[in-house]
Amino acid sequence: MRLSFSKSIHPVSQKLADIVIRKKTNLALSVDMTDSKSLLHLVEQTADHIAVLKTHIDIISDFTPKLTQILRKLADEAGFLIFEDRKFADIGHTVCHQVKDGIYHIAQWADIINAHLLPGVGIIEGLKKGCQGRDIGLLLLAQMSSNRNLFSDAYTAKTVEIAERNKDFIMGFIAQQKLSQDNDLVTMTPGVSFSSLEDDLGQNYHTPQYVIKEKKSDIIIVGRGIYGAQNPKQAAIEYQQQAWQFLNNI
Repeated sequence: MRLSFSKSIHPVSQKLADIVIRKKTNLALSVDMTDSKSLLHLVEQTADHIAVLKTHIDIISDFTPKLTQILRKLADEAGFLIFEDRKFADIGHTVCHQVKDGIYHIAQWADIINAHLLPGVGIIEGLKKGCQGRDIGLLLLAQMSSNRNLFSDAYTAKTVEIAERNKDFIMGFIAQQKLSQDNDLVTMTPGVSFSSLEDDLGQNYHTPQYVIKEKKSDIIIVGRGIYGAQNPKQAAIEYQQQAWQFLNNI
């Protein structure tokens, strides 16, 4: 089995590796639900088959702090990490408050967060300060799966360089392929589906086989392929089994 980050120095990557191996899943579920009831129902259906739950907490129309308390409890009981896909992109002072304050208090319940490096390296220190007190891993957005995005090769290379110098807080990348030979860093790839090639809003999709075998990603992120399925639990099982098979056959 190729699990490149299994001996990572980052405590969150260590937790992730333990979960992947114990549950035999390198699947992250993206829950793009807009109400608490639907979100929790989906999580309860799929919790045994995922390593990571990726949330967009700011799209929940009926959000209360009770939701994140329940999600945290489910994550601890079922053994998955919570990744809040906030995509921070501001100066250090602002993101420090965005991650720990406001109505969401992300640093109190998330295991993983992510950020663009467009504002500069100060965003790393700002987020680190806001996350003090808990083990939280930062993923840098090095590439995206949306059509005609503006990520240049130079920007991606600079993102990798900065990540490799800040591994005490940065745990890896959101990317379309493995970008670094540093095995402390995890690669998570969104836009994974068995069938769709592109949606009507410019999202590109690739199969688990392509992402894991060809592009050497560690974790696949699946959203609509699971929550849009007639039977989300069965869909999660199928993605789990395929992704695990390809990871083990490399």
